[in-house]
Amino acid sequence: MAKTMQPQELIDSAVVDPAGNKLGKVGNVYLADTTRQPEWITVKTGLFGTKESFVPLSGAHTDKDGVHVRVDKDAVSDAPRIDADGHLSPEESAQLYQHYGLPVPRTSPDGRMDDRAQGRGTGQGMADAGRGKAGMDGGKAGMSGRGKSEMDGDRTMTRSEERLNVGTEQVETGHVRLRKYVVTEEQQVTVPVRHEEVRIEREPIKDGQRGAEIGEDEQDLVLHAEKPVVHKEAVPVERVRLRAETVTDEQTVSGKVRKEQFEVTDDNGKHRK
Repeated sequence: MAKTMQPQELIDSAVVDPAGNKLGKVGNVYLADTTRQPEWITVKTGLFGTKESFVPLSGAHTDKDGVHVRVDKDAVSDAPRIDADGHLSPEESAQLYQHYGLPVPRTSPDGRMDDRAQGRGTGQGMADAGRGKAGMDGGKAGMSGRGKSEMDGDRTMTRSEERLNVGTEQVETGHVRLRKYVVTEEQQVTVPVRHEEVRIEREPIKDGQRGAEIGEDEQDLVLHAEKPVVHKEAVPVERVRLRAETVTDEQTVSGKVRKEQFEVTDDNGKHRK
């Protein structure tokens, strides 16, 4: 660990792993009790930097592009989640050392492993330790134990919910066929017909007509009659066409959606709005 590292120079610096991946920005700096040198930093990760993960400074060095540490991105992502509340308990420190495979140093006489430098004013020229690069006001004691990003509304949470997106798709619902077939039915049609009948007409002979002879004679008269004659012919009477017609109606669809709700409780278990 480079002895020239100063906490005020580390705050808000980019953190880079050995593969060149940017892990995030430095949120807080923790000092070792024995050497009063930076030993741990917290890296702000996650959406909008809402999470802080502890990263060891053992073997780290600073460069123009940020702080280069010896642990990779996956190790930082899997690091134990410990609240950056201003002090690490011996158990928390041991848990971090074990995760990163580092030897656990001996504790100080009061049992503490390290203290966070930011806003604590620990002496030995460290009164300004943990201040940001822009020069934060050292007189604001109310910022003890909290980084600048936390005071700027870092404790935020996004609420999401599911919504139904309803559309339509065309599906096949059936087939319609048009077919013609032949049936036989009986029809009756009345047709006027004519026929000839014999009628006898008699005419008297006037006086003076003489010379009649007595004998046999006959005449033949042909009679005629009409009879119905049926002829069949096929004629077109109707045309049928199949056509799809679009009609619009309404259907109601339903589905279950999930949504998130906020719940705030204090140490006494009371709900707050």
